[in-house]
Amino acid sequence: MDAMTAPTESTTHATPATASTASTASTASTASTASTPDVDVLHYSAFTTRPDGGNPAGVVLDAAAVADDDAAMTAIAARVGYSETAFITERDEAARRYRLRYFSPLAEVAFCGHATIATAVALAERDGPGELVFDTASGEIRVETTADGDGPPRATLTSVPTRSRPADPGTELEPTLAALGWSADDLDPALPPHVAFAGNDHLVLAAATRERLADLDYDFDALDAVMRRRGWTTVHLVWRETADGSAGNADGSAGNVVFHARDPFPVGGVVEDPATGAAAAAFGGYLRVLGLVGAETRVRIRQGEDMGRPSDLLLDVTPDDPRSRVSGQAVPIPRTGR
Repeated sequence: MDAMTAPTESTTHATPATASTASTASTASTASTASTPDVDVLHYSAFTTRPDGGNPAGVVLDAAAVADDDAAMTAIAARVGYSETAFITERDEAARRYRLRYFSPLAEVAFCGHATIATAVALAERDGPGELVFDTASGEIRVETTADGDGPPRATLTSVPTRSRPADPGTELEPTLAALGWSADDLDPALPPHVAFAGNDHLVLAAATRERLADLDYDFDALDAVMRRRGWTTVHLVWRETADGSAGNADGSAGNVVFHARDPFPVGGVVEDPATGAAAAAFGGYLRVLGLVGAETRVRIRQGEDMGRPSDLLLDVTPDDPRSRVSGQAVPIPRTGR
């Protein structure tokens, strides 16, 4: 069982196929082996304004040399060691349209929110703010980038259409709770377990207390096995906090609520993500299906606090649009010795 201590970045689970968590020694580095062409890898942290907060991502703005080599991109992602590295494999500069692929240290991922935000900010810093279009394995993702005063650019991604369904008690909920070491009594009865989708599937479980969410010490291999059987990318664990700090809204709506989140990611070789934009987008679909979305609903998701990498995600959802909008900033991880 992997203890959830407070790592300085996404915690990787050591397996023969997985590199240990990479050093964040420089904003840009060159990844290569004897069989892999050189590519420049930028290091960004997303959903934060601090390099030591948020979720680190590798960003390869020109991956043409490895565009047809999945093994090379997986190897680069493993050496970088973050939960995901994003690769721009094709581009139309005039249209600001890009083919974007994501790799964890173990395999390709259909969609990754924090690496999308990081890539969009990196492009905005070089080419100026505006709309970008990313063609991903999950579909077209539009991202609006804006200058944010004296701070880093802000990026808002619009997800593919979301959906959400109740989790099956026997094949999905029970084995997941067993792997987490949780019981049914640890769950918030007002927020039922669902499998939510916004490019990939995430099991959504709402903890009844902040203490339950904070005390996360799960069986890595058991949860990995359940998630692989069900095709989930993360388990999105949340706790609802209202603006006044109480445990729920009188009217049951989500509009005035802050959610705290944690996302185990064993299928990517990572114990936990400090910020998970894809899960946040899926969570927007979950809230919409449950009828917890008003005409203009903005939800703040705080993640990474228990890992020592606080992250801030803004989620906008409307009842008549199945897509979610997830916003955040990103900053380069600075050079410290090169």
